[in-house]
Amino acid sequence: MVSETIITKEIEIPQGVQLTLDNKIVKVSGPKGELNRDFSHARALKLSKDNNKVNLSVKNPRKKTKSLIFTIKSHIENMIKGVTTGPYMVKMKVVYAHFPISVKVKEDKVLIENFLGERSPRIAKIYGENTTVEVEKDDVIVKSNDIEAVGQTAANIQKVTKIKDKDPRTFQDGIFKYQKFLGDKLIWKLKF
Repeated sequence: MVSETIITKEIEIPQGVQLTLDNKIVKVSGPKGELNRDFSHARALKLSKDNNKVNLSVKNPRKKTKSLIFTIKSHIENMIKGVTTGPYMVKMKVVYAHFPISVKVKEDKVLIENFLGERSPRIAKIYGENTTVEVEKDDVIVKSNDIEAVGQTAANIQKVTKIKDKDPRTFQDGIFKYQKFLGDKLIWKLKF
């Protein structure tokens, strides 16, 4: 007879953070805000809460479900960090050698004008409800308590300024990430 294996992981909930579970929908609220996330796609995963701990478990995991438990654990930990020590922040630099680029924010879109001398602006979507984008001279700053909203918005801005059919050694124009922060702590920077 085959033995049954169970993988379990625990996440400790710090003081001042309230976490609620409702049919695999995780709601985390803390001093810096509130975040929601739906994990109903993970059918094999079992989520439960005991006092100040969240338990994740899987019976007889395959390779994909085994990796899924670690991914969801990281998502919940990032949500807790976002509502306690957040916000997450990405700094991006506007780089141009040919035509001066101007960046403007309108509602839920970032308009990049005069990119390579183009007449129509390139548009990048701001992801997430509470994500803010600020423009300071040649810096674009993306902030939110949700790490995925910050990352996706920064990726949208960088992707919109990707140059096709030109020599990348000559045309190095664009908007590029160079620093990431969690609160005041630097967690990543571009190495020159």
